[in-house]
Amino acid sequence: MTLGVPTRPLVFAEIIAVGSELLVPPRLDTNSLFITVVLNRLGIEVRAKSVVADRREDVAAVLRGALERVDLVVMCGGLGPTDDDLTRDAVASLLGLPMAEDQAVLDRLVTRFASRGRVMPEVNRRQALVPAGAEVLPNPNGTAPGLWIEREGRIVILLPGPPSELEPMFGRVAAERIAPRAGGRKLCRKVLSLCGRTESEFEQIVFPTYGRWLGEALPIATTILTAAAQIELHLSVHAETESIGMARLDEAAAQVAAVVGDDLFSVDGWPIERVVGEALRRRGWRIAVAESCTGGLISSRLTDVAGSSDYVLANAVCYSNGSKTSWLGVPAALIEERGAVSEDVAEAMAQGVVQKAGAEVGVGVTGIAGPSGGSEHKPVGTVVIAAVSPEARIVRTFRFPGDRIRVKQFAGQMALDMVRRLVTGAKPGEAFVARERVGAVR
Repeated sequence: MTLGVPTRPLVFAEIIAVGSELLVPPRLDTNSLFITVVLNRLGIEVRAKSVVADRREDVAAVLRGALERVDLVVMCGGLGPTDDDLTRDAVASLLGLPMAEDQAVLDRLVTRFASRGRVMPEVNRRQALVPAGAEVLPNPNGTAPGLWIEREGRIVILLPGPPSELEPMFGRVAAERIAPRAGGRKLCRKVLSLCGRTESEFEQIVFPTYGRWLGEALPIATTILTAAAQIELHLSVHAETESIGMARLDEAAAQVAAVVGDDLFSVDGWPIERVVGEALRRRGWRIAVAESCTGGLISSRLTDVAGSSDYVLANAVCYSNGSKTSWLGVPAALIEERGAVSEDVAEAMAQGVVQKAGAEVGVGVTGIAGPSGGSEHKPVGTVVIAAVSPEARIVRTFRFPGDRIRVKQFAGQMALDMVRRLVTGAKPGEAFVARERVGAVR
């Protein structure tokens, strides 16, 4: 097989995780995440990741494709002594490399077993087979040595599967072998987080800005990801130095901010709960939350941030109408007249928890998470959120999509975003706001 013409520095890589067990739910491929972090620090971008079963022909096919796309392929798993550990066999066969037993590797295996008072099983001899021209990567933490195979400038690295063996081995390989071949360029990344519009709305607004970046002198690659009520714009650039790359990304972030305004809440990957916490801390304000359909989710996210005791005072999960009245002071007549899922009740919940806790900022959330309980005028997914402060208040009725869990996730995100806007004085967002309001919007 021809592996391609070499000479260019290592810029792009691909990771192949081998193991049928990784294709079933209980097992996760965490090795690829570790390898990606290490390579990114060296300025090498991972273009693809694959998980392949313990089948020789499948492993060979995935590797063949990878070698047509990138200059560096990192494979993990399938180097053990059992019959289904066939990574080295598949690689050697694809590359046309005969294998032979390496006496030094075999001696280390025998010694390792002897040091534990055991005789090496004969099946472990398979781990001493080395493809012609490959370099052995010692494994002081296990029996499976790694392998470094280079053909015409393309590099294939074989690593053992257990993280306790893979991580120290790849750390050494990256520092000693890969870094000098990485070309010296830095891969810089920035994550912009937005809330207040749908993914398609953001795309329509932002594309004219980021669409031209790839054609500029220092091109920026972009990826848009969406979660419940949040959009992330991932930016990456290869630059000569980290300072040049980050300056380029800062410039790009400023261009995005100019077109999306207050919907941009983070340019450094901070989750919205941390952004909210810092905004509260700057104002010297404390927050209390009254939750019905979210069941404590909002308070949980706020308190996930270290140091949140500086500004989080209290939470009340008032699920029943009776608890809204007895704990928060929401008039029973108001609930009877407007309904528990209404803007008047949500605001009363927010005001009630502020008075109860002595906080400056209060949040009230009430809604219908489903799957039952909806009506023609208040269908499943209807959630009302109120946020109040000494200076202002925001009350909104939303129609969130999805199942019960998704509705709660949307509600939690939008509640935190409303608090952010309330505390910072930003304009309220309009994403998912219902066309037919329940009660008056203030």
